[in-house]
Amino acid sequence: MNYNVELKGMSPEEVLAFFAERNDGRIAFSTSLGAEDQVIVHMIAGRKLPIRIFTLDTGRLFPETYDLLDITSKKYGVPIDICFPDAAEVQKMVNEKGINLFYDSIENRKLCCGIRKTAPLKKALAGMDVWISGLRRGQSVTRSELQLTEWNEEYSLLKVHPLFDWTEEMVWNYIRLHHVPYNTLHDKNYPSIGCQPCTRAILQGEDIRAGRWWWENPDTRECGLHK
Repeated sequence: MNYNVELKGMSPEEVLAFFAERNDGRIAFSTSLGAEDQVIVHMIAGRKLPIRIFTLDTGRLFPETYDLLDITSKKYGVPIDICFPDAAEVQKMVNEKGINLFYDSIENRKLCCGIRKTAPLKKALAGMDVWISGLRRGQSVTRSELQLTEWNEEYSLLKVHPLFDWTEEMVWNYIRLHHVPYNTLHDKNYPSIGCQPCTRAILQGEDIRAGRWWWENPDTRECGLHK
């Protein structure tokens, strides 16, 4: 089935329900606790959909992100599995290359992302058939061709982006209408929030992803989770 054709016109809630009903126990949503992801958590919890929710704790997140994780879990009464990187691998990397190795080269930054994010993600998605994400076309140049669904070769599963064609305005209108909790850093010009050392506030007129790995070329500003 060509889901991009067959599900055209469905709302994000309907898309989530469609895949949840057909993949019970084999569908997971990875949340970074960004604005889009908070919208999806609200939709999953509102319909009590059997979708596993997990997040990656890299060990370098903002305090505000940890606060939001606690608030979200308590508000919706849903378990959010927290996945950690391998401690021995992190220790080896830091001892060999330094605590802030990611500033030294793209290779070092990708190594750090690989150990702290990509490897834990691979473990979290083991056994899953469907991976839900909060990606949108308008987030960056690397996501401009995004579709509702795509086959992910690396993890051998279907990847679904329920909000792929939403605008930033639509996301925030939904958050305000439904009183969805969000990271307070968004109110301080942090539209995209990742690890603390690799995220800064953006300036007026900058792209919404400009604060992520700002020292790199825009075409390389992905951590490897979403290729």
